[in-house]
Amino acid sequence: MLSGTGRIGFAGTGEPSHEEPTLKAAVTSRRPFLLLAAGLLATSLAAPALAGQTHVAVAANFTEAAKEIADAFQRKTGHRAVLSFGSSGQLYAQITRAAPFQILLSADTERPRMAVEEGFAVAESRFTYAIGRLVLWSRDADLVKGEETLRAGSFAKLAIANPAAAPYGGAALETLTALGLGDALRPRIVQGNSIAQAFQFIDTGNAELGFIALSQLAGKEGGSRWLVPQTLHAPIRQDAVLLKTGASNEAATAFMAFLRGGEARAIIERYGYAVDMGS
Repeated sequence: MLSGTGRIGFAGTGEPSHEEPTLKAAVTSRRPFLLLAAGLLATSLAAPALAGQTHVAVAANFTEAAKEIADAFQRKTGHRAVLSFGSSGQLYAQITRAAPFQILLSADTERPRMAVEEGFAVAESRFTYAIGRLVLWSRDADLVKGEETLRAGSFAKLAIANPAAAPYGGAALETLTALGLGDALRPRIVQGNSIAQAFQFIDTGNAELGFIALSQLAGKEGGSRWLVPQTLHAPIRQDAVLLKTGASNEAATAFMAFLRGGEARAIIERYGYAVDMGS
């Protein structure tokens, strides 16, 4: 290593080398290359410091897709998306109480619209990032045959997400009403705080079957399922919106742009969602 005086010595001798003039000349001739290398090193060390971070509130049905998108986003931009999961209603309530979120990925259009109207979000940032599908699922491979399973009623508990907080729970109730089974099956319904908890009720056997998001079954084998016709409930359009707390955050605005892009859309479709190409 070069000392402050430019002298070069052999380790352990304490004496300068007799080859110092030759080495000094070599160092001098290589100085432009050393300066270039030093500049490149400084740039590479500074790059991570430029990377930012954004806090994203994510509807529970979008958990696995969001994790994959966040990883792809970090690989591409260097920015980190910190994800928090819950029902859309729970997340929005936290936003109104000044939770440190900068983006909301809701499972509906209502909360992002309210966020804009109530002054929490940037109006022109709102768009539909996914259109969800509802599925009736059981771990029992022989239980779910279609709507006839609901009509037969050969089960004790039917799990859904809380319809007041989770849009997929609302879609489940709409489906039961459309089939004329709302009143008959109401006593058998067990509600999870979110679609994630509804899934847990079924997966652990606390409910024989239930309505969940198709995305929650991505890569999951076994059991039985019925993909609910979209004519039985209102479309489950899921909107994203940039909150005003993230309007000046480079990582937040970059994440919103990434979510609209082809790489994120491919991930979203792989998890069973449709995408609105007009958004």
